[in-house]
Amino acid sequence: MKILLLGSNGLLGHNVLLTLLQQGHSVNALLRSVGSLHTQGFPHLENLTIIEGSILDYNQLLGAATGCQAIINCAGVTDMSLLHYDDYLPVNCNLCQLILDVMRQLNICCLVHTSTANTIGYGKPMHPADESAPIQPPFAHSFYALSKQAGEQLLLQAASTMPHGHIIIVNPGFMVGPYDTRPSSGTLLLAANRKIIMAAPKGGKSFIHVADAAAAIANALTLGHNGQRYLLTGSNLSIRQFYRLQAQTCHYRQLLIDVPNWLLSIAGWIGDMLRMCRIPTQLSTRNVRQLMVREYYNHNAASNDLAMPQTPIHTAINDFFTWHYRK
Repeated sequence: MKILLLGSNGLLGHNVLLTLLQQGHSVNALLRSVGSLHTQGFPHLENLTIIEGSILDYNQLLGAATGCQAIINCAGVTDMSLLHYDDYLPVNCNLCQLILDVMRQLNICCLVHTSTANTIGYGKPMHPADESAPIQPPFAHSFYALSKQAGEQLLLQAASTMPHGHIIIVNPGFMVGPYDTRPSSGTLLLAANRKIIMAAPKGGKSFIHVADAAAAIANALTLGHNGQRYLLTGSNLSIRQFYRLQAQTCHYRQLLIDVPNWLLSIAGWIGDMLRMCRIPTQLSTRNVRQLMVREYYNHNAASNDLAMPQTPIHTAINDFFTWHYRK
């Protein structure tokens, strides 16, 4: 296929691009800044066309999609320091409508859209949630999650009117692995790396090797069911368990101390005060509460329908640090 890839310069986007090139696809990558894409060592770069422009400009989006048979959207605004819901909407929601308009204009039927697991309610250790679970607090109050949910709703409505279309929504959990250029999830790993003492909140996440998520997304070009959401998740671990695994993988000893929820709440209140003064900060009550819950998910649908691999998380940790120190 010839594919338009949006958001190719992020952690997931880099890995999706690598997977697509490995599989022999041709890729148009629409980017605001060419220098933000790192493709050293990628195969078949002759099949990659980098187009400089804005993903929010309809004409530039239309031009980049011309001649393509499918669109993969990995773009998203995840910055938790933004102060208003409207700050997230242009990329996380409005872009979805632009993509649909382009698809109709060019008669493109295939779209794989990346959302987030946070639009789906989390489960418990013995009963992880599947795609049918409705969004839950604190994510029901998260500007990021709500904006992603709004984008999903646009696409699900469109899919219901396209019986011969192929619109797949993927909902990744906490992705770990190479090409984390900003870093994003790598911030969690770097914060604890080789620290003698590390404080860990009581929450947990569903960790997945980013390459597994990328493989599922590439497979979703031809697999999966129109109008369905798929959780791209893996090992359900508490933050403490993850840090212990990281220390074992990287061969160092670390004393882990639990962060009490009341202390996180105080930090959230301080953040709320700063935000009231129009001071951007990732601290806020709605954000710190996300560190108190265990976001545990069931990935059976993606494993079965999208042939998603399940790489051990210690391999993902090792791959992140190998790439980080080599870059």
